[in-house]
Amino acid sequence: MADTKHAPHGGYSPDMDARTHEETYQGFVKFAEIATAVIICHVLALAVGGIKHAWVTAIFGVILSLAAGGLGAMAPSIGVRAPAAVAILLLLALVFY
Repeated sequence: MADTKHAPHGGYSPDMDARTHEETYQGFVKFAEIATAVIICHVLALAVGGIKHAWVTAIFGVILSLAAGGLGAMAPSIGVRAPAAVAILLLLALVFY
C-alpha cells in the first residue's frame, strides 16, 4: 500500500470525496467477510452431504446460510456472526451425525 503519511491532503486529492471512498471500502470488506463465511458454510454442507450422506441436512444448511448471509448484510450489527453460527451448526452436524 502506498505511503500516504507524507502526501498532501492525507493521500486524497481535493477532488476526491475521502469519506465516501472510505465508506465504500468498508462496505466491500464487510461484504467479502460475509461472502467468505457463506462459502465456508456451503463447503461444510457439501461435506455433510458427501461424508454423512445427509443431503436433506446439507440442503437445509445451504438455504439457512444464504438467509443468514442476507441477514448479516442487512443488519450491520450482526454481520458475519449469522453465517458463522450456521457454519458451527454444520460443523457439529458433520462431527456428530
